[in-house]
Amino acid sequence: MTSPPQAATAGNDTTTTGEPTSLDKEKSGKSSGEHTGRSPGQLMWMRFKRDRTGVVAACVVLFFFAIAALAPVIGMLYGKDPYTFYGQNDPSLLGPFGYPTGGPGGISGEHWFGIEQDLGRDVMMQLLYGMRTSLYTAVPITIVAVLIGVLMGLVGGFFGGSTDRWVGRVTDFFMALPSQLFLISTMPVVVALFVDPQKETPVYVRFSAMLIILSLLGWMGMARLVRSQTLSLREREFVEAARVSGASRWRILRKEVLPNLYTPILVQGTLMLPMAILSVAFLSFVGIGYTEPTPDWGRMFQTAGKVYQDNPTYMLFPGIAMVIFVVAFNLFGDSVRDAIDPKAGR
Repeated sequence: MTSPPQAATAGNDTTTTGEPTSLDKEKSGKSSGEHTGRSPGQLMWMRFKRDRTGVVAACVVLFFFAIAALAPVIGMLYGKDPYTFYGQNDPSLLGPFGYPTGGPGGISGEHWFGIEQDLGRDVMMQLLYGMRTSLYTAVPITIVAVLIGVLMGLVGGFFGGSTDRWVGRVTDFFMALPSQLFLISTMPVVVALFVDPQKETPVYVRFSAMLIILSLLGWMGMARLVRSQTLSLREREFVEAARVSGASRWRILRKEVLPNLYTPILVQGTLMLPMAILSVAFLSFVGIGYTEPTPDWGRMFQTAGKVYQDNPTYMLFPGIAMVIFVVAFNLFGDSVRDAIDPKAGR
């Protein structure tokens, strides 16, 4: 009789029992490692990196924040500050009628962006410190407005009923206020509550007044967005399951609803910051925000409006910087929205 065929040859990778060998395990391990799942954050980052416009806008925004934060260091290296009257210390920098001499607007190797008319302060340092003032004011305003809007939207959307009606009426009331006129009429009143009108108003008082007013006028859009999202989330299965399991309302809001609102809150917050900067600049432009000698973007536009016929260069640099920053931040916000939710922009 002939012997039965061998169950496995020397070149086979499996045994007679069909169990995978170490070579199979190694191959399967490599294959599974190449196809590991990615978290939502990793997917968002991958989509954002592919958006060249968003990456460039993010770099521009970071650049503005960096130079605003490093304004004292830049001033030390540059050898100038925003408060010294260089034109009065050196009469050759200003002409007989207070106009900057030399290049357009007094641009020279000593003063890269020129000097201010009449007073002779360095425009570059005024701009850097003005950006610093505007950003340091707008960021807290945006944070407070976002917190108020999220709180009001969560309360109205989750509890519903009479609570939602009252929150809605309060939101409608604030949205009905003419924001520009309300800002102009309210700022002096709020400032007068802290300081005697006969005395000089400290900078921190003006900052506090703008924080209060602009925060109270800037939360309504966030509240309506959060409310609409909360209305849809509270009917979802996972929220019902948490409610049936006996979880408290606070736990459901904190653990189930709020984590699903991070995306719209983040996107809306990135769009609110440029508006806060423009509002701060507007208050300083009309003379009820930051005043002399505090450097500020809006105050530079106010000065430029007085001297643009004789010194148009003074408006050039703050105007270009403002346009670039606002456009870049809006593009950055749109890119973040598309990266988090690719279907949102379709």
